[in-house]
Amino acid sequence: MAPYTKKQVLDEANKLAQMMANTEEIERFKQLEAKLNENQKVQILIKKLKAMQKQVVNLQAYGKEEAQKKAEAELDRIEKEIDEIPLVQEFKDSQLVINDILQLVSNTIAREVTNEVIRSTGGDLLAGETGSKLGNGSSCSH
Repeated sequence: MAPYTKKQVLDEANKLAQMMANTEEIERFKQLEAKLNENQKVQILIKKLKAMQKQVVNLQAYGKEEAQKKAEAELDRIEKEIDEIPLVQEFKDSQLVINDILQLVSNTIAREVTNEVIRSTGGDLLAGETGSKLGNGSSCSH
């Protein structure tokens, strides 16, 4: 098999990215994001959250520790209120699913590249060592 060019590999990576961007999980994520953007309660709370974050930063900058603690408590309360909204929880769950898929694809690619290097050099897959005699049987890490 002739070696692939870096460009060919990147072209295939782009194709894989397009495939992944059109999975059911991504479609679900986009639908939930649109619902969040349309949800007035969520949007009001997010505005309050951002305003409170700015207030905390300002109070910290001016060394107003007592007021900062109160503002941080209010910030925590707003975050909790946002997190308790079922739609927000669905959205966060959707993010986790997508992150898991991305991690799985990344780990699979890394593992298979390593295994192919080991196989192609006549190494030992179980030991994770290439057939190269560069001292301690070096291998690609992932």
